[in-house]
Amino acid sequence: MNPGDEQSYPDYGDTGHTRTRLPEGDPYGGAPRRTPRRSSSRSLVTVVGVVVLLIAAIAFANRDNHSSTDGSTTKGSQPQTSTTAPSGTRPVETKTATIPSGFARTEQGAQSAAANYAVALGSDGMFNAARRHEIVQAIADPSTVGNQQSGFDADYSAAFLQKIGLNNDGSAPKGSTFVNRTVPAGTKVTSFTANAATVEVWCNGLFGIAGDSSTNPVTSSWFTVTMKLNWSGEDWKVEESTQKTGPTPVTGDNPVSGANEISKAVQEFGGFTYAR
Repeated sequence: MNPGDEQSYPDYGDTGHTRTRLPEGDPYGGAPRRTPRRSSSRSLVTVVGVVVLLIAAIAFANRDNHSSTDGSTTKGSQPQTSTTAPSGTRPVETKTATIPSGFARTEQGAQSAAANYAVALGSDGMFNAARRHEIVQAIADPSTVGNQQSGFDADYSAAFLQKIGLNNDGSAPKGSTFVNRTVPAGTKVTSFTANAATVEVWCNGLFGIAGDSSTNPVTSSWFTVTMKLNWSGEDWKVEESTQKTGPTPVTGDNPVSGANEISKAVQEFGGFTYAR
């Protein structure tokens, strides 16, 4: 990302980024959690409707499998694999500075690179200067690494860290857990050549501090990261990255988890290496 580019991995309230609605009540203040809705006749109608739609969908899907009137099986009428379906390509096995590397010089390789780079740029490591420099050095295009480094350093200033409740080294206050995790939901190539690609990555992000005394509880957001990639040094590298809000789905009816449960989940559940 060049200086002046929008940086919001993820949104940080009134720090120059889009606001994120907090859960109802104080999830860390002992307030009762929201409970799932009780079943009702309305729920029964919904279930019946889903069953009817499911039966109709199955009938429609099987329609092209029926034999034709001459006894031969109809061919060439099966639906094609969606461009958004998993390709079956295996994730790369090599890493640079713990970040996946060595992607194929193909559209799928560019999408896999963009997804993994979005995870790295949207991680808690970006809040620590030494780790941030490792990340940028590993994924940035050599021609723009200097500009990207200075831009990120300005974004993650000491004043910014203090404002969101972190220590100067990007760590959380004692007794709490800092959460900043990006989870790609899908990728899309908008342009591609053998030497350059532009890829959009639709992501869900988790951000906040889990702790009994936290005033910045962990919230989720949805955003799309656009990455311009160059083929350099036998791998895809980031020339520039920008971000916009959404697409955002309707929030579900899950009860809000407490600080201890969130902290435990972050510590126990590791991330993935992504492949298109």
